[in-house]
Amino acid sequence: MSKLNLVLDFKFNHIALSVKDVANSIAFYQSIFQFPEIENTASSSNTRWLEIGEGRQLHFIPRPEAIIKTNKAVHFALSTPDLDVFIQHLNDLNIEYSDWRGTLTKDYIRKDGIAQVYFQDPDGYWIEVNNAI
Repeated sequence: MSKLNLVLDFKFNHIALSVKDVANSIAFYQSIFQFPEIENTASSSNTRWLEIGEGRQLHFIPRPEAIIKTNKAVHFALSTPDLDVFIQHLNDLNIEYSDWRGTLTKDYIRKDGIAQVYFQDPDGYWIEVNNAI
């Protein structure tokens, strides 16, 4: 194995998800988070991108025949200082959420004091929203 002798500066760029229906996923994430759609500058494929803030992106790659299998431990997390407002937004949209243990319509306070909720997108991917700002 080679050793990297340079000090490199890495930044998070994007998350890419295989989805059955790209339009459905775009609609879901925009209704939940109101992320704006941005141009897919990589290709002329049916992959679509959303801007999630600070230059970070969420990519939806069409895979209509894909079998998506994941569990809650495989998730991505977003933070907001207004978790209570966000939870009310989930309730208004009739989006089922739970705490880490799976208790429905309950948030969870971690040992470090951070509150969090979990829910799934149309393809079964887990999303955590917390107040770790």
